Amino acid sequence: MSFEEKVVESISRYKGEVIDVYQQTVKLPDGELANRDVVKHQGAVGVLALTDDGKAIFEEQWRTPIGKLTIEIPAGKVEPGEDLLETAKRELNEETRYEAGKIEKINGFYSAPGFSNEYMTLYKATNLRKVAKELPRDQGENLNIFELSLDEALKAVAEGKIEDAKTILAIYYWKANIK
Repeated sequence: MSFEEKVVESISRYKGEVIDVYQQTVKLPDGELANRDVVKHQGAVGVLALTDDGKAIFEEQWRTPIGKLTIEIPAGKVEPGEDLLETAKRELNEETRYEAGKIEKINGFYSAPGFSNEYMTLYKATNLRKVAKELPRDQGENLNIFELSLDEALKAVAEGKIEDAKTILAIYYWKANIK
């Protein structure tokens, strides 16, 4: 049996800087029609930045959609035409003021496939050093940058202080791959 839904109509409802929103009508495998609200996103990266002394770099920032501070790994959206690895390097510089001697892809995932096509690629950055030239942060981006050990990060997850999915995934990857 096929589960594929065919889009028969797509109406643009909003075009923004980060997302576009569409109301779609789809034809289900059984021939019935259904409505879908779809958020289209250009993609993003997250960076698990590990220091030489066994800590990771985190940032605290206000997130208006949920109305509170979050603790997250450095992350950001892919600019049009930008390579994912370049996005990871740029975001690491902009947000933490570090560059990595080594950066490697961990994996990728859809952040909320029930309503969005946002695909996030997760990287691990090591051999960190301060950048020679700081790139400007995004307008209105206010960050508190700090480091946590793996035990501190796991405790923050367990206590509900870290609730961001990409960050939790990165922390559990870190835990599973300690050498």
